[in-house]
Amino acid sequence: MKISVLGCGRWGSFIAWYQATVLKNKVISWGPEGEYSYEVLKNTGKNEYVTLDKSIDLTCDLKRAVTESDVIIISISSQGLRGFMKKVTQYPVSDKTFVLCMKGIEESTGKRLSEVMLESGISKDKIAVWVGPGHIQAFTQGIPNCMIVDAYSEELKIKLANAFKSNLIRFYYGNDIIGTEIGAASKNVMGIAAGVLDNPVKYAHIVTSTTHKTLRGPRGGIILMGKDFENPWGLTTPKGAVKMMSQIINSAVFPGIQGGPLEHVIAAKAVAFGEALQPEYKEYQRQVRKNAAAMAEAFAKRGYKVVSGGTDNHLMLIDLRTKFPELTGKLAERCLVAADITANKNMVPFDSRSPFLTSGLRFGTPAITTRGLKEDKMDC
Repeated sequence: MKISVLGCGRWGSFIAWYQATVLKNKVISWGPEGEYSYEVLKNTGKNEYVTLDKSIDLTCDLKRAVTESDVIIISISSQGLRGFMKKVTQYPVSDKTFVLCMKGIEESTGKRLSEVMLESGISKDKIAVWVGPGHIQAFTQGIPNCMIVDAYSEELKIKLANAFKSNLIRFYYGNDIIGTEIGAASKNVMGIAAGVLDNPVKYAHIVTSTTHKTLRGPRGGIILMGKDFENPWGLTTPKGAVKMMSQIINSAVFPGIQGGPLEHVIAAKAVAFGEALQPEYKEYQRQVRKNAAAMAEAFAKRGYKVVSGGTDNHLMLIDLRTKFPELTGKLAERCLVAADITANKNMVPFDSRSPFLTSGLRFGTPAITTRGLKEDKMDC
């Protein structure tokens, strides 16, 4: 199979590496001349994630990348897709299969990326998406995981999943290209409830999150929808009416998987939501972020490496190897817990240790902020 990967940033370079090194496909890796990621690969043959196989044809010639391959995998900024496709469709593409390796919605129009592809003239049966929970660092260390391929065409979906699978990545079939494409999990950054982070409900049909962590409620979860819509599978009621998506979700939760409702947990969630509606909660979330920024700075000042160079929310990840190369995250976590300090071991980029040992620690500031601590206490 002849593959072109358009975009050679983090995921683009990994996908080119995977297609050539693991699957042994003929691969063209394209990047715009002068762009940082492309120039690094051009000059060194590698980046901080992968070393390109010598069989990979690295080029800045878009025409050749588009016309000489059967499957075109796109891994660029999602907001630049429409303009980029104007360049791509200058060349004959009617027989090409396009695979999108980005998530998101076009902000200016509110349209999904697959819709942008359709409006760019690409046939519906030639569009697929490739997403997943896998991490590049784990894959390049040989740690297997699963990913998802979805498409409008059932035949194309099965074809790509079978063609792309290996012992490193197992592909599952998605059965809802809409959900596969833009599903959002806000998890533990529910500072969005206070308006201090971007609201994913504006961009995603369905959003899931926990009710503990920064929301400070009981252990549990929530499923949010900004606007109800008919389910994409065409499921109907006994009377033949198409069910709304909210009906599908509600029945899946209860009686589907929830079991008996726990009234005390429901009440505790109500209290947490009530607190999140108060002006004080917004100030609390602002203070959480201030404390986190101060704590990250304090770690850096003491010679620890803060992954990503800082934090924009309540969390930070510390790479212990710069200070204590022999110290594992597992041991550090145990020592801190013994001192009544809650922290979690966590893998870091290019971690040589297993997920059970790790070389990193994850810290957060919601609990200490709730106790009234401010920035001056982050650097003691």
